Amino acid sequence: MSITVTIDLSDRDLEHFQKAMEASRKTAEGKTPEEVVAAAGKLLADAQKVHIPDFVRERLLQLDDMIAMVRDQGWHMDDKDRQRVMSALVYFVNPKDVIPDQVEVLGFLDDAIMIELCVRELRHELDAYDDFCEYRAHEATKRGVEPSGVGQADWLESRREELVDRMHTRRERDVGVGYGSSSGYGGRRSYTRAWRPGMFTFK
Repeated sequence: MSITVTIDLSDRDLEHFQKAMEASRKTAEGKTPEEVVAAAGKLLADAQKVHIPDFVRERLLQLDDMIAMVRDQGWHMDDKDRQRVMSALVYFVNPKDVIPDQVEVLGFLDDAIMIELCVRELRHELDAYDDFCEYRAHEATKRGVEPSGVGQADWLESRREELVDRMHTRRERDVGVGYGSSSGYGGRRSYTRAWRPGMFTFK
């Protein structure tokens, strides 16, 4: 038997997570992008050692996508777009959690909530990247090559530029507009994902 639990966060609750983000930014000062990504990757590695509910697992997959975006040679984000993603990842540099990660089932709940808030900020980036990965996988299969070995192929670049332009247009359109309900980016959630240089293995 399963049950559904809905969590409503008030402005006061959100203020707590904003403070947590500010504390993490201070902790991350002086750290390289590689160190920030490594810290977020450690969270994913630790999560795979314990039982986590689907709600948390889905958000960790989205964190994995954020990490993959900045590591993906084919996607090669420009500095401004990369910084937007890195600004979200710095939260995971701070080892101090409201709920210790070692706590079974609930240990990553606060991380999952922060990921959800980051996803709302980066939904257009994540949506564009997901489309890019699907396109790369499809075209790589047609050409008889592995997606992991494509790199910055000429045939991939035009599609990447198209998706980046779409991402910028949608992001500018949404300035000052609320993002509505949660549940991931682009209105899609799936455990079947095209290849990307991620760190999280769904079990």
